[in-house]
Amino acid sequence: MAHDNLIGGAWVRGAHYGINRNPSDPDDMIGEYAQADAAQLSAAVQAAQAAFPAWSTGGVQARADALDRIGAEILARRDELGELLAREEGKTRPEAIAEVTRAGYIFRYFGAQCVRLAGQLLPSVRPGVGVEITREPMGVVGLITPWNFPIAIPAWKIAPALAYGNCVVFKPADLVPASAWALAEIIHRSGIPAGVFNLAMGRGSVMGDALVTHPGIAAISFTGSVDVGRRIAVQCAQHGKKVQLEMGGKNPQVVLDDADLGQAVELCVQSAFFSTGQRCTASSRLIVTDGIHDRFVAAMTERMASLRVGDALAADTQIGPAASAAQQEQDLRYIEIARAEGARLAVGGSRATCHTGSGKPGYFVTPTLFTDTTPAMRINREEVFGPVASVIRVRGYEEALDVANDTAFGLSAGIATASLKHATHFKRHAQAGMVMVNLPTAGVDYHVPFGGRKGSSYGPREQGQYAQEFFTTVKTAYTLA
Repeated sequence: MAHDNLIGGAWVRGAHYGINRNPSDPDDMIGEYAQADAAQLSAAVQAAQAAFPAWSTGGVQARADALDRIGAEILARRDELGELLAREEGKTRPEAIAEVTRAGYIFRYFGAQCVRLAGQLLPSVRPGVGVEITREPMGVVGLITPWNFPIAIPAWKIAPALAYGNCVVFKPADLVPASAWALAEIIHRSGIPAGVFNLAMGRGSVMGDALVTHPGIAAISFTGSVDVGRRIAVQCAQHGKKVQLEMGGKNPQVVLDDADLGQAVELCVQSAFFSTGQRCTASSRLIVTDGIHDRFVAAMTERMASLRVGDALAADTQIGPAASAAQQEQDLRYIEIARAEGARLAVGGSRATCHTGSGKPGYFVTPTLFTDTTPAMRINREEVFGPVASVIRVRGYEEALDVANDTAFGLSAGIATASLKHATHFKRHAQAGMVMVNLPTAGVDYHVPFGGRKGSSYGPREQGQYAQEFFTTVKTAYTLA
């Protein structure tokens, strides 16, 4: 079945179509999805521009009702949509259903936020003058999302954009069009006017620059690679557009001598390997103090040996495939880089030969742990984005904190400890946007801000009430009494 783009309230055939395949079983074709060209992208922007005046000034209750309907349908169909997501991206079915559930709650949350956008009335320093401070929508926003969370990340961009009165042109990752199309189809039937939301699927190399530089786009929200994010930042600055970037991570998980060993191992396994390590919040640097190091490595090795790698839809699978052949090759390349640098392979380090429906192996990689690594190694500097983690041995808390902060990124950081003193100090001094104490670094709530520091993020935070900082602009009005 061919799946078209959504432009101006109508399903429009693409300039080309691409085949979407299951990474657990590459012979399993999920569907054919439209590939827009620059002309169709421009048509989507024009449709959004035409819809903006009425949508941005209309009643907030209509927005709230539409977003609530979207969220309710997502939640009602979570099993079906979760299976589609798992089949397309490679998360296990439980992880995929959890992601879909989160997306539903995000839409319902921002439905409620529609009627909560507050301003201020202040006295002027000049007698007889009143000052009113309000927030207004930006206009038409371009949303560019990655493949690793194909429903949740689009949800946490689309929902606030619509809630605050913007119109949307949504460009999902080319690797995961099925989840994006399913979400767009739900939004299309929610009752929002034609042109308010537009789906333009296709390759970033064809559409990325056209979207970012289009004069009808007021703001760009992007989640993806560091290199692309930096280029978008430059382009937005040149064209005077507001920009929000979420990029890479090389997140540390500190394990101190006083940590509960079983708890520390479990949170490290979850942080590093669940979702096949394909999370920007995954912990790939496990920083472990001397007193617990050897016991930790032994326990991690034993726990990892029990992880079941296989088809994302199989009931007993804990670790699914890499999302694509290219991602699998990147994982394996970094494993060889780590070996060449002198890291010791403790467990894993190879393709996993899991066969599914057609008998053809999917893009599986065994969960991999390296020990005897140093902070300077590439395996500890560059984002692998796969089920690969390394252990860095340190003398104590102070060195652990220094190593944790010794990175170009600053998204998430975790510590496993029984010490209130060290936990409190780490929360204050970890150079990250999000800090976890005795919890996995991956896994965040939908109603609080998401984002990082340094090379991980640029611009206002996403999610929660902080989303208004990006999706609205402030106006100050003066009135003579």
